[in-house]
Amino acid sequence: MFDASNPIYSDETAAREHLEGIRWADGVYCPKCGGFDGIKKLGGAAADKGLWHCKPCRKKFTVTVGTVFERSHIPLTRWLAAFHLMCASKKGISAHQGHRMLGVTYKTAWFMWHRIREAMKAGGLSNVPPMGGKGKVVEADETYFHKLPEHKQPIRSNPEANRPKHGPTFKRAIVSLVERGGTARSFYVGRANVDNVAKIVRENIAKESRLHTDESRLYHGVGREFAAHEAVNHGQKEYARGDVSTNAIESYFSVFKRGMRGTYQHCGERHLHRYLAEFDFRFNNRSALGVEDNARTVSALKGINCKRLTYKGAC
Repeated sequence: MFDASNPIYSDETAAREHLEGIRWADGVYCPKCGGFDGIKKLGGAAADKGLWHCKPCRKKFTVTVGTVFERSHIPLTRWLAAFHLMCASKKGISAHQGHRMLGVTYKTAWFMWHRIREAMKAGGLSNVPPMGGKGKVVEADETYFHKLPEHKQPIRSNPEANRPKHGPTFKRAIVSLVERGGTARSFYVGRANVDNVAKIVRENIAKESRLHTDESRLYHGVGREFAAHEAVNHGQKEYARGDVSTNAIESYFSVFKRGMRGTYQHCGERHLHRYLAEFDFRFNNRSALGVEDNARTVSALKGINCKRLTYKGAC
């Protein structure tokens, strides 16, 4: 629950101390050299700015150095409020709504929102353990969202002859994996073909897992590499057979599409990976797993380290 009376949303010192407690829970360290020794908090006027001094590298720093907050002129009170708004809104909150609520310009809110999404990113997948495991179920599926620009649409020898009335031919492909009762990972791929989908499935799911999909042929080959590959046939209106289903991943896609269409409405191709990270983060830190709004916000704030994003890089 958003507690507007909490001083971290009105007092800069309280906001800074709150952030220090989250980022430096294991002790203050220098973001320049990474050392824990010889760190001293400066007094006097420097204390009001939250300055610390590292004796070994002789650098001064604050809690925002080396984070998505670095060199931001926006008060930390507003940053913390923005993080809470993003984490507490199941289908997201638009930058237009954010700039009205926080009292900043739309351009500022837009940039803040993208930096918050950077903080929500899980980081390099090489450092993340595979999903599933012995006796666990991982559901895999692909969805298609927003029309591709004309220069990226596939070329057909006879465009009018084979164009389907309904289908994903000219849309952006998204592949998602959802561990039943656990977490989700989503990927924006240039094209959902056998090679791209198999690579994602193979690199992110433990071989001891049961793989559940729909009848798509994209998973036939890679499915043989797992303990079991079971599928439901949506074309025949089969949505569950015993415990075999893709209902968890369909539920994830439902929230994602409602958020993208109803809240954000438009998303450029170069930003889609950040929006996916946002929806993955909230799904992976949802109430069903015992994570409520305040804890979810703290979890997002723990991801601010080493994720510098400039305005030029975001545009």
